[in-house]
Amino acid sequence: MNNRAGLYIHIPFCQAKCGYCSFNSIPANRQLADAYLQTLRTQIDEYSSHPRIQTLRFNSIFFGGGTPTLASPEKLGELLGYLRNHFSCDTDLEISIEANPNSVTPVGLAILHRAGFNRLSLGIQSFHNRILTRLNRTHTGDQARQAVHWAREAGFTNLSCDLIYGLPEQTTEIWQQDLHTILELRPEHLSLYELSVEPGTPFHREQKAQTLILPEDDMLADMEECSKTMLSPAYSQYEISNFSIHAKQCRHNLTYWQNGDYLGLGAGAVSCIDGMRFTHAPSPALFMDNINQTRSTIVHAESLSPKARFRETIVMGLRLLQGVHLGQLEQQAKLSHQQVYGTLVEDLVAKGHLQYAPPYLSISPELLGVANQILHQLV
Repeated sequence: MNNRAGLYIHIPFCQAKCGYCSFNSIPANRQLADAYLQTLRTQIDEYSSHPRIQTLRFNSIFFGGGTPTLASPEKLGELLGYLRNHFSCDTDLEISIEANPNSVTPVGLAILHRAGFNRLSLGIQSFHNRILTRLNRTHTGDQARQAVHWAREAGFTNLSCDLIYGLPEQTTEIWQQDLHTILELRPEHLSLYELSVEPGTPFHREQKAQTLILPEDDMLADMEECSKTMLSPAYSQYEISNFSIHAKQCRHNLTYWQNGDYLGLGAGAVSCIDGMRFTHAPSPALFMDNINQTRSTIVHAESLSPKARFRETIVMGLRLLQGVHLGQLEQQAKLSHQQVYGTLVEDLVAKGHLQYAPPYLSISPELLGVANQILHQLV
């Protein structure tokens, strides 16, 4: 039984409904935000007294799911202290918090850093104001640059930035300019995501109305090639969408990709402990009401079979460039890959879609751009 785990605190505060984003959120209201954080303390009390949770030792804490920094930095610091007092944590804990560039101030960042947050993840998406307006984002390119400088002044030495490509009105030249800017700012970690049009989003409605114009596949391929070429001197790609320097891989996300245990707290948060996955009510209002009425917040739970967990570990682990330690997985699961997949793995290796360099099974590097098509066969 592995006692290492990640702790995820879902804080769904939001400033605007983005074109690509769709989730149940809490509007930017300081009083409501404080009430939500207080509700989380009740859930922390509940889970920290559970016998199995008490055996876990957390090596990362991640405050995310929206814009946690819309809450008071003092309250966030207090909540972090409450977490650390109730759960067993590593001494070199990675403690991340997500933020929008215009949701932070020099004073607020300094307070968060003093409270123990040591990793800041900024949702920049683009430095071009026209693109940001198209996304319905509420910050500007200048505010994004300023947020990075403020974070450095506050003492953050582990900074992550998100950018998105494949956007409406985005060209390869615009993407190259964004990459130039990020190289000048030099965050320790980068997440470069291709736009995914999700149901229920404004972009999805445009797509249905046939008014959404996105870059063609050839341009997407050019953008991906630009990313690798421009970033490779300074950054190492370690996952399909993620790059880092100075070994600053996101420890919390590695827990997901390696299919480790994680505990999620808050509205909509998902947990997976020993193959048991459970999800909390997605509506913040319902979540808070259930907590205050001492009702369960869990709306879905499932126990993964050994074969299902094996498949999930393969699919998640193959997102990493290193791949999956196949022998270790088979030993832990007490299953061989032939028992789960038959000859599929060998067939994909023979086709060059996968490569096996013992003990690691990985996606062939030149096929990372079509990784989802390969992974779909292994689900």
